[in-house]
Amino acid sequence: MNPSNKTLSTRLRHHFSQHAFGLESSTVKALRLAAISLPLLALAACGKQDGAANAAGKMPPPEVNVVTVQARNLAVNFEYAGQTAGSRETEVRARISGILENRLYEEGSRVKAGAVLFQIDPGTYQTQLASAEAAAGVSEAKLNQAKRELARLTPLAADKAISQKEFDDAKSSFEAADAALRQVRAQVNEARLNLGYTKVVAPISGVTGIAVKSNGNLLTPSDSLLTTIVQTDPVYVNFSIPEADFLKVSSELGSGKIALPGKRASNGSLGFDIKVKLADGSVFPTGGKMNFVSEKVNPATGGFDARAEIANPEGSLRPGQFVRVSLNGATRTAATAVPQRAVIDGPMGKMVFMVTPDNKLAPRPVELDGWSNGEWIVTKGLQNGDRVLVDGVIKAHTPGMTVTPIALAAKDAAKDAASQASAKPAAASTPAAH
Repeated sequence: MNPSNKTLSTRLRHHFSQHAFGLESSTVKALRLAAISLPLLALAACGKQDGAANAAGKMPPPEVNVVTVQARNLAVNFEYAGQTAGSRETEVRARISGILENRLYEEGSRVKAGAVLFQIDPGTYQTQLASAEAAAGVSEAKLNQAKRELARLTPLAADKAISQKEFDDAKSSFEAADAALRQVRAQVNEARLNLGYTKVVAPISGVTGIAVKSNGNLLTPSDSLLTTIVQTDPVYVNFSIPEADFLKVSSELGSGKIALPGKRASNGSLGFDIKVKLADGSVFPTGGKMNFVSEKVNPATGGFDARAEIANPEGSLRPGQFVRVSLNGATRTAATAVPQRAVIDGPMGKMVFMVTPDNKLAPRPVELDGWSNGEWIVTKGLQNGDRVLVDGVIKAHTPGMTVTPIALAAKDAAKDAASQASAKPAAASTPAAH
């Protein structure tokens, strides 16, 4: 091909290629626009779907249990540390001197009043009794003789057959013989008593202690202790009521805030029903009543000494045991209370979470006054109709947070809390309400 034809051919191809490229670029542009637009539209559609999905999957407000505050009468219990003691504690002593011959009881056993516990050698006292009885016989014979003599001389004196002195002497002899016989008879009674004292008997019913003296020991008036007996039915429980508690209860009794199951006794004893908790946490099966409250504060304890009397027919409670004394039966009138688990420790003290009318959480500080059957008694901070968060504090703990309240009957919440508290051994050692 000649150069001119080649040049022409090249120009033609260049011309047609430019023309074709122009056509192609408009098509490609359209395709590219469509390719860009479709993903954007799809992305926008996905975004709407995701937004709808997020709206549909949004977490609802957490469900929480609440109780509605309602003033009511509540049982109030007070609990203090105490120690048991025998209602009567007696020393058993020998009343005469002599050799201890035998111990007739088992140490630590229960005995009845009048039971023979020890035998002292009676020989000396048997001899003394026999001697006194013989002397009484002599004196009685002398009295009879004096009596006969006086009877013989009396009519003679009336007839003036004898002197007045003879009659007076006979009368004096009779009176002296009578006095001598009475004196000797007293000695007989004393000898008989001493012989009886050789048998040492239990002065009261109760539990015996260890024998202080063993057989063969010489007993003297200055060293006569043989053992002790403690009466354990009923048993006493001694405890101390803190001054603040006593004054508060006395004041609230006067104002009617607290009512007792029984009347206050003339000796100051409060009419509580008494229960005793043992060291293992168990409650002693029989109860009792207070029978003494001191009129003055004991400087050693800072409280009023008090005493309860507990029936102890089986003798299970022994003197010296450390126990918890529970004073039951009092009622706090028109009181406000919430379950114990509703109260938490806040930066300013005890607090609860309130649920507002629009179901939002709001902290509320409260003042407490002990507890009753699993519930805190609230003296300040709550009023009738308030809704208090009971369960769900972990899920809902942010003030202002929206919640879904589930009403829980106050009695059910209290029963729940009381059962949980009783399941914990430490519950017995918690401080008392006051």
